[in-house]
Amino acid sequence: MSLIVLTECLAVPGQEDRLRTALEAMIEPSLDEPGCLAYRIYTDPNRPASMVVIEEWAGPRALAEHYTTPHSRHATQVLELVLAEPMTLRRLVTARTPW
Repeated sequence: MSLIVLTECLAVPGQEDRLRTALEAMIEPSLDEPGCLAYRIYTDPNRPASMVVIEEWAGPRALAEHYTTPHSRHATQVLELVLAEPMTLRRLVTARTPW
């Protein structure tokens, strides 16, 4: 069963590009990590300061290891400077279907 992480971010006005750059810099190194199944960034077309990251991980252990990587720690530092509010993070698991 995989673990889905949904992270919502809102940039300080004027920091949209810096937020996007910080999030995009996470894609390649994250996908290279063992256990990372997907890593995608989406921008709200009606509110460019609002971005969502959707990640899929093989499980909680892979995600925990991800948070210890240099690229993840660096992104956390940048996000502290460019976010208008704390990011919202949701962890979801795939639902089991009865069929």
